[in-house]
Amino acid sequence: QVQLVESGGGLVQAGGSLRLSCAANGRTFSNHGMGWFRQAPGKEREFVAAINWTGGMTSYADSVKGRFTISRDNDKNTVYLQMNSLKPEDTAVYYCAAALGRYRVTGPQMHNYWGQGTQVAVSS
Repeated sequence: QVQLVESGGGLVQAGGSLRLSCAANGRTFSNHGMGWFRQAPGKEREFVAAINWTGGMTSYADSVKGRFTISRDNDKNTVYLQMNSLKPEDTAVYYCAAALGRYRVTGPQMHNYWGQGTQVAVSS
């Protein structure tokens, strides 16, 4: 069982930066690949970024590539999402999720533990 709690969301102007954190309890955090997803009003939840269990391999949605960076600290049971050069279209609720296995995966159905989400709003 993994419980996830996101933090770090807020309101920022276009071009600004935010760093999201996702703290996990339990001793199995380092056994899971982790992902970030987002959901804007009226839209489906979409993949943002994923990282494998060691932190050595990452994947990104094309829309955030070059602007967002996912990382993890297994000693702190935490995964991060550094978001730079934010755009109004990045506005959404951001969720972190633990994958079924150790590898980075992009499908939400491949993640079995989810946080409650944190709101990110980017003004133009």
